[in-house]
Amino acid sequence: MKAVLILSGGVDSTTLLYKMLDDGYQVQALTFNYAQRHRKEIDCARWIADRLGISHCILDLRPVFESLGDSALLGGKDVPKCHYTEEAAKQTVVPNRNMIFLSVAAGYAEAREIPEVFYAAHRNDATIYPDCRAEFVKALSPAIRLATAWHPVELKAPFVDMTKAEIVRLGLQLKVPYEHTWSCYRGEEKPCRCCPTCIEREEAFALSGSVDPLLISSGSPKS
Repeated sequence: MKAVLILSGGVDSTTLLYKMLDDGYQVQALTFNYAQRHRKEIDCARWIADRLGISHCILDLRPVFESLGDSALLGGKDVPKCHYTEEAAKQTVVPNRNMIFLSVAAGYAEAREIPEVFYAAHRNDATIYPDCRAEFVKALSPAIRLATAWHPVELKAPFVDMTKAEIVRLGLQLKVPYEHTWSCYRGEEKPCRCCPTCIEREEAFALSGSVDPLLISSGSPKS
């Protein structure tokens, strides 16, 4: 079975990639350059795809996202130094990001007659980002199906009811090379360990009974 996966180069989408390959999928990975603060996740996505020998396309959506405000992810605001809170979420949200990504991915899949599109939304993000909620997936799925009527595309979000810790446990079983993934909102040599996504990542590894390999290694993904 063929499928398109939105691959960011972070923990969740990389774990989903390994799960899909383990399930026998032939994966076409899509990574988006959306004018984000740094390219470290993009570089990680490229490394992972090259290592696994899968098809990988990096699409440039910078002109679209440069018009969508001043999110900390786009470099317009300072990156918060705290756990995810309502205020931190407001600073890091990129308006309608996943809707845009999924619309492009659905069109990409339909053009190639690929019947499924996967993305790695999970339960932790549901309290922070509206387009990671199960309700969002439930609402968008029939819309994508209707919009791709000639070559129908199904939206799949298999992690939507899982916590990040559960995703990490699965990834460790699948031997995901987490030292080659990136989460930190800052694009520095090492993870800052104080931004919301760094804190969430460390907590997920701790709850899974392990330590993040990225912190054990040099602190920066290997090239």
